[in-house]
This record gives sequence, structure tokens and C-alpha cells, in this order.
Amino acid sequence: MKKHQESPLIAKPDMKTLSAWIVTDGKAGDEMQCIAVAEALGLAFELRRVAPRAPWSWAMPRGPIDPREAPDRPQSPIAPPFPDIAIASGRRAVAYLKRIRRDSCGRTFTVFLKDPRTGAKAADFIWVPEHDRLRGDNVIVTPAGPHRHSAAKLAEARKAPWPQIAALGHPRVAVLVGGDSRNHSFRAQDIARFADGLRHFAAEGAQLMITTSRRTPPALKDVLREIAAQGPHLLWSGEGENPLLQYLANADAVVATADSANMVGEALATGRAVHVFHPQGGHRKFDAFMAGLVGTNAVHPFPGPLKVTTYDPVDSTPEIAEAIRRRLEAHRTARARTPQG
Repeated sequence: MKKHQESPLIAKPDMKTLSAWIVTDGKAGDEMQCIAVAEALGLAFELRRVAPRAPWSWAMPRGPIDPREAPDRPQSPIAPPFPDIAIASGRRAVAYLKRIRRDSCGRTFTVFLKDPRTGAKAADFIWVPEHDRLRGDNVIVTPAGPHRHSAAKLAEARKAPWPQIAALGHPRVAVLVGGDSRNHSFRAQDIARFADGLRHFAAEGAQLMITTSRRTPPALKDVLREIAAQGPHLLWSGEGENPLLQYLANADAVVATADSANMVGEALATGRAVHVFHPQGGHRKFDAFMAGLVGTNAVHPFPGPLKVTTYDPVDSTPEIAEAIRRRLEAHRTARARTPQG
């Protein structure tokens, strides 16, 4: 047998030259985290959204994938040529990411964000927050999740605030409003309590910059419109350019609802006090996430006194991106050294 000649170490990959897919079922929170990681890596990427039908959707995350979306089908979201990197998130994307890795013969480096619920072998690299239990040699664990609001972007937005924001007085409070979810619901008493807290802030002189989401119930939106009309306050409900980065960058404090760990994580990147509102319901993972922040002076109850204290921003995105770079480099080096044939 001919002795294999060891390949020299390959150069660090130039991320700008690599192809990348983001694979999700289109859920906004999952997709935005994947985009955040891709942007932090400097990747040009394509969105590949999967939509398995029943009964295949019932089998997720383990699979198999919907045969209609198999790589050899004309309308498949994962049709080859396969990318250099595939970043996925969400229960329905797990089996598709494994199929990409299998059909690419391991050439595609696979990344999964959050616990895939099928073990650490679901991808070449996995990120989970501290409140998830998955651990492994290829798993990185951080306090908060990835997001698109980097320190550089926040600094730039502070230098050039939009005119309507610059016209506001201080303290400015960014209000990030989610809505009903699998684990939380905004009942009438929750809406009243939330509104009372915002009115109290406004009575103390706070200028509110409010954003809602697709999940925000109509009754809550109506109340928020009434509060904003009593201004000077700002309200964005989905029309025009999303002002979230501007709101966060130029806020003296933040209010965020507890139905979304992503929103709280984004707020933590500002280094401004985050006031967390808990609607009806809850989840042990979010409680564990909040428990991990005790002692940081970052989070405060809402309704409650307005805090404008500061702390070192919590931003795990650069750490996650750097860990992916290192793992990708090792992956490519190992493949270059593997004997062919």
C-alpha cells in the first residue's frame, strides 16, 4: 500500500471566499441568530428555509426529512452544490443539517445554534446558552445568545442617531415588546400591569421608544398606541425600517418582555439597565438564564423603579464566531490530511 504523504497545514480560511447557507424553518428568532453569526464571521450567505409536511414534521428533530425536500428534488431548499458552511437553528432544521453533512461527504462544515435535542453529534459545531444542558468537545457555552447588534454597530448608531430620536429628551427608554408564545401569554391583567409600569416611567420624565412584534396581541398594541400618543414617545409596529438598533444604541435604559430570551440578550449588549417584564407563564430555561445574570447589575424587575445604571456589555457573538473559525480551520486541516482513495 502506498504510504500517505501528510498534507501541509492549510492557510486559515478567508471567510469572504466561502459559501454559506442559513437553514431554518423561517422562524424569526432562529434565523436572526444564524444571520448574526454569519455576519460576525464575514460570510456571504443564502437563506434556505425548510418546510417539512406531516408526518415528517412530527418526526423532527430526528428526521428523516420530507422526501419532497430531498437534495435531488427540483425544489429542494438544500439542493447541491453544497456550501462550505451551513448554519442552522430550530427543531425542524436538525435533520436537514445532518443530511447536508452526509450528502456533502463531510465537506460542508455544519453549525447548529441551540440544543438540537439529538446529541452533540448533530453538527460539527454547536452553540448552546448556559441554561441548556448539552455539553461536548464541539459545544461552546455562553451566557447569552448571538445577535446582530455588535459593539461597532451600536457605537456607530450612537454617533448618528435618527432625527426623531435625537429630538427626544433623557432618560430615553427602549421598550422591546414580544407577545404570546408557547410558554407565555399576555392576559388583561398583564397588559394593565405592563402599561401601568410604562406610564409610571413616562410620569417620571422618561421618553419611550417602543417596538412590537408579530406576536404582540392586538389589545396590547392598542394600549401601547395610546401611551405613545401621549408623548413625546416613539412607537414602531412593523412599518418602515426597523429602528431596533437605533433604539438600543441611544437608550439610557431598556424594558424587555420575558417571552423572548433573544430580546433580553440583545438588550444586554447595550450595557444599559434591562428591566424585565414577566407575563403569565414562564419556562425553566429562561429562569435559569435570568439566574445566571444575578449579581451583574444588568437586570431589574418591571414594573419597578427606573434604573439608568451601567455595566460591561454582555455580547457573546464575537466569542461564538471566533470558536467557529478555530473549529472550521481544524476541520479543513483534518480533511486536507485525510488520504483520498
